[in-house]
This record gives sequence, C-alpha cells and structure tokens, in this order.
Amino acid sequence: MLAAVFTVFLVGLVASVPIAVTLGVAAIVPALVNPGFAGSIQFVTRAILTGVDNTAILAVPLFILSGAIMAKGGISKKLFDIFAFFIGDKTAGIPIAVVCTCLFYGAISGSGIATAAAVGGMTIPIMIELGYDKVFAAALVATAGGLGVIIPPSIPFIMYGLTTGVSVGALFTAGILPGILIGICLMTYAYIYCRRHGEDKAKIKANCQKLRSKGFWTVFKESFWALLAPVIILGGIYTGIVTPTEAANISVIYSLLICVFIYKTISLKKIPELLIETVRSYAPLALLMGLAIGFGRVLSLAQAPALIGNFLTGTFTSRISFLMAMNIVLLLLGMVMDVGPAVIILAPMLLPAAVALGINPVHLGIVMVMNLAIGFVTPPFGVNLFVTAPLIQTSVMKVGIKAYPFVLAFVIALVLVTVFPAISLVLLG
Repeated sequence: MLAAVFTVFLVGLVASVPIAVTLGVAAIVPALVNPGFAGSIQFVTRAILTGVDNTAILAVPLFILSGAIMAKGGISKKLFDIFAFFIGDKTAGIPIAVVCTCLFYGAISGSGIATAAAVGGMTIPIMIELGYDKVFAAALVATAGGLGVIIPPSIPFIMYGLTTGVSVGALFTAGILPGILIGICLMTYAYIYCRRHGEDKAKIKANCQKLRSKGFWTVFKESFWALLAPVIILGGIYTGIVTPTEAANISVIYSLLICVFIYKTISLKKIPELLIETVRSYAPLALLMGLAIGFGRVLSLAQAPALIGNFLTGTFTSRISFLMAMNIVLLLLGMVMDVGPAVIILAPMLLPAAVALGINPVHLGIVMVMNLAIGFVTPPFGVNLFVTAPLIQTSVMKVGIKAYPFVLAFVIALVLVTVFPAISLVLLG
C-alpha cells in the first residue's frame, strides 16, 4: 500500500503534475487499493477541512497581507536607504546593504518570495544603474530573498509548528542566529565578488553623497517606522505579550498605519486590491496545506512515520549522519517542491527518528527550513529565480547559474548550523 502511495507521489513530481493534484491523488490511493482501509475518501476530505480549520494558521494569510502592504508602500526602499547611508561607499557596500534589507524585510513579511519581489523590484535597478552586473544583482536578491523564511516571523516555521506541535515562538527565536549567519555568508561572497570584479566607485560615491546630503536625521526619520516594524512584531512575540497569530494581526494594522497615514504611499482605495492579491496568494497555499495535512494523516494511518523512523534509526546511528543524509535529500527535494508542502509532509515523518537520535525538534525544524529555502534559487523550479529574472529580462537558468556561488555560501551556513546545534538553540536558554 505504501509503495503505491509513494510511487504515485514520485511519478507526479517527476511528471510535473501540479503538487495539489499529486497530493490529492496519492492521499486516496490506499482507499482505492484497500476499500477496508480506515483512511477512506471521506476521512481524507474531513482531514483536509479540519487541517486548515485552525486559529494559528490565520497567521499565514495575515503575514502575506502585511507583506503585500509593505511592498506596495515602498518599505524596502526606506530600509535600504538607512543601510546604504552608512556602508554604501565601502567595498561591496551596496550588495551588503541589499542583504541587510532582505534580513529586515524578512522580519516583516515571513515570505521568501515576497522578500525577493519587494527588495528586488527596488534594489536591482539601483545596482544596475551603479554599474553592477545585472545578472549578479538578480542572483544576489534571489538568494538573499530566502532569508525571508529563516528570519522570524517565518511562514514555514508556522507550518512546521502546526504539524509537529513544536512551539512556533521557539522556532522564531531559534531562527534569528541562523538567519544572521546566512546573511554574513552571503555578504562575504558579495565582498569577494566585488573585490575580484571591481566596482564603479565614481557612480557609487556620487549616489552615496546624494543620499548623505539629506543628512542622517532626515534619512533616519524616513526609515524609522520601517525599522520599528520588526521590533514591534518580534518584540511582542518574544516578550509573551502576543501570540504569533496576534502578532500577524498587529503586523497588518501597523503596516496600514505607516503606509496609509505616515508615509502616505498607499491610498485607502488600494486596500481592496491588496486584499484580493492576498487571497489569490493564499488560496493555492491553503489548498496545498489542507491536501498535505490530509496526505500526512493517511500516511500516519498506514504507519509510514514509524516505518520510516525505524529505517532511518537503523541506517543512521548518529545525529550528524542522520542530519547530513537529510540535508542531501531535502536539497534535492527543494529543487522540485515548494517549502510549505514539503515541511507539512516530511516533518511528521522525520521527527520521531530525529528525536530517537537525540535531535532537538526545534533544531530539526531550523535545518529543514534552511534546506528547503535553498530550493528558492536552485533550478529548474527555484521560485525566486522566476521573481528576479523577469526584472532584468534574462532567462531563469542564467540567473540560476550566477546564483550558485551564493548557494554555496548558503550551504556553508547550513552545514555550520547542522553540526553546531547551539547556533540555533542558544537563544532558547
């Protein structure tokens, strides 16, 4: 029975069948093979509906909405200016400012795609104007956009917490240092690249002088409310004042206040359009989440997690060997599968084996999401490549090839977090 389920699932992935269709068909295979199986079609239907009938899951569309508001409101430009003000004229200062912007924007949106789109739409034209290679600029933003799912609040962390019972707040806290480490690794490669290939210092200096001519306090005042957003959202969660779902509500209200009434970059007439955009973004994700949860519950009835756990603990006898093998599998899977469904399907199956080997469930979640975040920029289906490539009117594959050194920097951070769990767990106390 399980062989039939995984065969249908893998064939669907290889044949590029929509993941929702693949999950739905695979979930009902056991009932078709064995009519007496408890996971009937009615069971699957109820599992899909009850799986998304969860208050905590409301954080996902709310963070998507706040990210859309921030993107339309030009928040990424406010963030970029404050970083460019200080380091814009240093070697690789502009690319490093882009990575810093992605870090801060990720702390608002919780989405890798939203981060790449919002930051890329603003910074890629600036980098090209300042003389940087356009493919390098697109590859940088595509990779740094993956920070959106590592730096809290993170939508994949919410999904992991919902399917495993692990505290979402703990996952958010544990994602801070790995996110910063990834950012440092990306900045390091950007510095090496700029040292090797050179920069148009005259254009960069002129741009920096223009920005600094406004004066620090002017730039700071313009950026203040944007910088305050992650402080309010994450501060509320970490102090225990609000839950992640309540923080998502606050994020929406705050983004509306600053974009409509303070920065005045969005009119009230635009709000219905943003709501429609959010529904269009969330509806496919909600369907995928429901189907993935239904699929996972069918696998549980078929004892798949126990079988897979026994196989893994019998094959891998140490924490490191298990995690490294998992890294390889997830890196490959991330090339063809979106991070959300992958987390919902795989986390419940991998968690029992990980716990049996002494791996902290929070650490497992961080490593899983880091692996799958790399899939944002690995061809053929790296979604961030499809976001940034059109911005420079270049093929996705060309941007993907240029992104490989950045991917290597991301992998170095992944290996460090895998080998040294303290990087993700030290802030948990």
